[in-house]
Amino acid sequence: MRRTLLVGLCLLCIGWLAPVAAARRPNVVVILADDQGALDAGCYGSQDLETPSMDRLARSGIRFTQAYAHTVCCPARAMLMTGRYPQRGGLNTWGAGTFPREVTLAEVLQAAGYRTALLGKWHLGAQPGQVPNSQGFDEFFGIRDGFIDNYVHYYLHGEGRHDLYEGNTEVFRRGEYFPGMIADRALSFIEENRERPFFLYYALNIPHYPEQSLAHWRERYKDLPQPRRSYAAMISTVDEYVGRIVAQLDRLDLLDDTIIVYTSDNGYSAEDYQIKIDNHQSGLPKGYDYGAHGGGGNTGQWIGAKGSFLEGGIRVPAILSYAGRLPKGVTRDQAVTMMDWFPTILELCGVKPPEGVRLDGQSVVPLVKDGSAPSGYDRLYWQWRNAWMVRQGDWKLIVGGRRGIGRPALDKVYLANLSDDHPEATNHAKAEPEIVERLTLEHEKWLKDVTPAE
Repeated sequence: MRRTLLVGLCLLCIGWLAPVAAARRPNVVVILADDQGALDAGCYGSQDLETPSMDRLARSGIRFTQAYAHTVCCPARAMLMTGRYPQRGGLNTWGAGTFPREVTLAEVLQAAGYRTALLGKWHLGAQPGQVPNSQGFDEFFGIRDGFIDNYVHYYLHGEGRHDLYEGNTEVFRRGEYFPGMIADRALSFIEENRERPFFLYYALNIPHYPEQSLAHWRERYKDLPQPRRSYAAMISTVDEYVGRIVAQLDRLDLLDDTIIVYTSDNGYSAEDYQIKIDNHQSGLPKGYDYGAHGGGGNTGQWIGAKGSFLEGGIRVPAILSYAGRLPKGVTRDQAVTMMDWFPTILELCGVKPPEGVRLDGQSVVPLVKDGSAPSGYDRLYWQWRNAWMVRQGDWKLIVGGRRGIGRPALDKVYLANLSDDHPEATNHAKAEPEIVERLTLEHEKWLKDVTPAE
């Protein structure tokens, strides 16, 4: 968009972190990958991957090296949408969804005059009051649950079920490639709303299994060994669709006035699955392999995968780009979480947080402004079902955890240290009982605080 000379001069005078001019608020695009490993992009050091679009975002913004989401997708998406610990909304197990009383980022921006759309994966409930159109999204096209086959659009676990919706209406477009479908919708949404502020939540369902990449990327990586081969093709497929979104913003002269957040919901998947029954609802045969082939992600020195509280399960790539106002090509190493994007976006948009709502996330704007500013977190907490974790400093206490979905369990009580030569590889619980006790008490206080009264 082209601003008048007067507005441009005013913005120049008040600086890049000054309140947003009344003329028009910035657009917001949140791009959420599904199961992308912490280092799986060229800008994070993976030299065997082609990710020019992710790398472009990193050059035009801020790359965070210690960004945390959650161990699996549901709670991570709740953190993003509410800026709060998932447990505050009663989300602590599969299928629980969020309480309708939870205030989403979409609802706040919608009330501020934004046109809002979720294109892609929701996974925060399918009951009345939980679906996207009931929680602040003017438009929704995509899947309500955890994953689908990209061509038949069926969830494949168990007996299978169809999952493709336009708003609250089930639609059938068998044979079309789902990532391409939501990309096309995203491009149309951006163009249709180019003259007004919009919030696009572009929630990709990839690289999550089934690993159905674009054919030219399969050819590009054909000489890599499995499981890296199929996973790399998925990452570059993600990157290609990210590039289409960025190119559309650029073509319409919207890029400088658009806040872009790129991140993932958890670490890479090491899951393996096959259809186990005849007459599956999807029409796919018994024995059809739709898993992640044991996992091909890159976590560097970190261990663990999706489903684990180890760093490989919860640490994710995260990039914030706002080319017209924020620094470019810088890195921040402080700990940030998925909850932080809610208050960060509101601050950059000049929108007040919802009244009466306690946000757990911290705006990253102070970190962006000053690379030496401390993290907003003294302690970090995660819980999913009966497993939980507390981190303070380099110490991490994990109780009831595992090394990843489909991987062995950890010791029941596992005290890890991030400063070890081989981080988290050694259980210090027996050697440091006082630390175990202290962090256990921290967890108990936190759990009491975040558990709803009813």
